[in-house]
Amino acid sequence: MLSIDTARLTLNDGNKLPMLGLGVYQMPSQETQSACLSALKHGYRLIDTAALYKNEEEVGKAVRSSSVPRSDVFVTTKLWNSDHGKKETIEAFEQSLNKLGLDYVDLYLVHSPQGGKNLETWDAMVELKEKGLIKSIGVSNFNIHHLENLKSARPNHIPAVNQIELSPYLDRDELVSYCKKEGIVVQAYSPLTQGKMLKDPPLVEIAQKYKKSTAQVLIRWSLQQGFSVLPKSSTDQRIAENGNVFDFEISESDMSVLNALKINDVRVAWNPLVTPWQP
Repeated sequence: MLSIDTARLTLNDGNKLPMLGLGVYQMPSQETQSACLSALKHGYRLIDTAALYKNEEEVGKAVRSSSVPRSDVFVTTKLWNSDHGKKETIEAFEQSLNKLGLDYVDLYLVHSPQGGKNLETWDAMVELKEKGLIKSIGVSNFNIHHLENLKSARPNHIPAVNQIELSPYLDRDELVSYCKKEGIVVQAYSPLTQGKMLKDPPLVEIAQKYKKSTAQVLIRWSLQQGFSVLPKSSTDQRIAENGNVFDFEISESDMSVLNALKINDVRVAWNPLVTPWQP
């Protein structure tokens, strides 16, 4: 059976992305370093930050001070909307890399398509990848029309990852199917609905059946869908609990129950998916 530190998805560039990681969105900087160290202690091998989160420095400190070798830790950060453009992207990436205090980033994502200048931004990311400063490049909050336009213009550089809001309570079937068809790994943020649906009766019933928390069931749902998933927590106990999801499997019938929850259409984050394409 897979474990938290061995479960990985192979990206379209051959690199391997851990299936479970720690998200640090809206995590105060004073909590971030200890949360990352806790995650690494409990077997997590992926930490997801962004320029927007203003905690890259603390993530880098945790990675550098951990006993886990740097080569075993997968670090993701993201380019913010105001830094789109060829020159701007390179400068923003260099700032992120300096804050992290690392020699390279494992995955660099365009945080959303809302910043415009998406093609020259992508070209800059390709250039940084070719220099070895980034191992893999991808996008976040891109919908099918964004991905199709990017593929048409840059067919030789398909994103390795599309990070989007995902949970059983949100219908993203069409986008997920498209990504899988194109060889783009889907990564789920806000997989726990920011706590909004953790007491939902159908979810509670399934969790009780498996003697797991509702959060663990939501994380396991993402794993069984083939997603990489990024639950967020800053407490050691919860981080450990969220990682303890590799010792059970949700049955096909219970997965069907969970999949039917999309009728609720619960979105808890922003929605750049509706943004028009801006090359």
